[in-house]
Amino acid sequence: MTDLSGKTALVTGSVKGIGLAIAEALAEAGARIAVHGIAGDAQIEEVCAHLKSKGAPQAEFFAGDLRNADRIAELMAAVAAWGGPDILVNNAGIQHTAPLAEMPGETWDAILAVNLSAAFHTMQGALPGMAERGYGRVINIASVHGLVASKDKAPYVAAKFGLVGLSRVAALEYAALGKRDLGGVTVNCICPGWTETAIIQPQIDARAAAFGGNLEAGIADLLSEKQPSRRLSEPAEIGALALWLCAPIAHNVTGTAIPVDGGWTAQ
Repeated sequence: MTDLSGKTALVTGSVKGIGLAIAEALAEAGARIAVHGIAGDAQIEEVCAHLKSKGAPQAEFFAGDLRNADRIAELMAAVAAWGGPDILVNNAGIQHTAPLAEMPGETWDAILAVNLSAAFHTMQGALPGMAERGYGRVINIASVHGLVASKDKAPYVAAKFGLVGLSRVAALEYAALGKRDLGGVTVNCICPGWTETAIIQPQIDARAAAFGGNLEAGIADLLSEKQPSRRLSEPAEIGALALWLCAPIAHNVTGTAIPVDGGWTAQ
């Protein structure tokens, strides 16, 4: 098993969904978890306690509005003062579906800021320290929409394609840094297809409405259109892959965009 004792991981958007599942996997491997996301005090306290129960020696919340570069700089400085990050997971994301001609300009700006520009700023803050220590992991949660497009998702697709490209540039710039026994510095994307998270619920609800509110029928219809396995992924599956990418044995896995999509992008 991967041992992350002594490592600090910042996981953005880690109070629920895929981000929480990744934080859980890293906690179970002994990492300290810098929790981030949009949540009230009670939820923050609950998540931090939960991650400690999973094995994290420490779990603390760090605030930071990912739409604002100055707030991101403050977030990264606070996590650095706490002892990291050795592992950076850019998971936070937002979504809005509408035809290109009807997409509000402010929605475009917000989605690009959170889903792409924020990763640039966090990586710029984290990667130099990783290089100095000889070990570092950046795992950017892109999407199947970082590899193929879909209608009505112009800003989301643009951001996720950009995130894959940004990650490849960073991977090349840091590929030769660090040593194999320490694990080196790697930058990769995970590209989930349909996964059981709140971000896809509006699309499931819309499909279910066409079947008289039948949720299972709506999910089946959604999956049949894109995902050949016709199975949703669970967030824990993404967490398991992220954990493996953090292992020193993955030192030569860098610059990749790994789909977890039931064959979606194989078509």
